[in-house]
Amino acid sequence: MTIDKSLKIKAGSVSNRNVLTRAERMQKLVDEGKWTDESKVIGMPKVRVEKIAMKKKKKVKTDEETS
Repeated sequence: MTIDKSLKIKAGSVSNRNVLTRAERMQKLVDEGKWTDESKVIGMPKVRVEKIAMKKKKKVKTDEETS
């Protein structure tokens, strides 16, 4: 069976993920200095995922538009 065109994902996984893999979480904790070699994988602390919001560009007004 084929997938209907309306159900296909056009851009792939472009959106932000809200869950990190274990390796990504460990790397982030190492960078923050909260992970040591003696730390256990079970009971790993939570890691905040930062969402990046794109700012809209302001439209520049010209003298012709204001007149």
